[in-house]
Amino acid sequence: MVSVSKDNNGFYSIILKPNSSLIGSARVIFIFSISFICIFIATIFYILGATLILPFAGLEVCILLIAFYLNFKWSSKIEKINISQDLVIIEKGIKKIEYKWEEFRTFTSFQVSKDVNEILQLSFKSKGKNVEVGAFLNEEDKCFLKDEISEIIDELNTESFSSP
Repeated sequence: MVSVSKDNNGFYSIILKPNSSLIGSARVIFIFSISFICIFIATIFYILGATLILPFAGLEVCILLIAFYLNFKWSSKIEKINISQDLVIIEKGIKKIEYKWEEFRTFTSFQVSKDVNEILQLSFKSKGKNVEVGAFLNEEDKCFLKDEISEIIDELNTESFSSP
């Protein structure tokens, strides 16, 4: 998901998040329903005499919970790109800022490239350091992000040339 906003000071803020089909309480309901069905069926088999099914069903539910936890943690990623007339600031993290990159806009270039698999890679480059943004986005969102950043840069460049 890509959202772009502009404040009154001409400061552009781009927020990037992975697409997530399950959010909030829907996650809990989904996990609970799968776990309940699995344990219910295993309990019926346990009552009928297949005693080893219940421990393996419990193990299956535990593995399922761990997998969903890791996936939900991954989908909590967020990247913020702040672009102003003077600065480019990139912040990355899960629930808090874990990485921050700040550079003057005049020294920064926006790079668009494709990897070996023809997947779009977007990054900002300055002083030999390359910071990739939106690596978790799908191809459609990356194209939208590329177009939005290009428009923002063009707009800021025209503002800097037109101002005295």
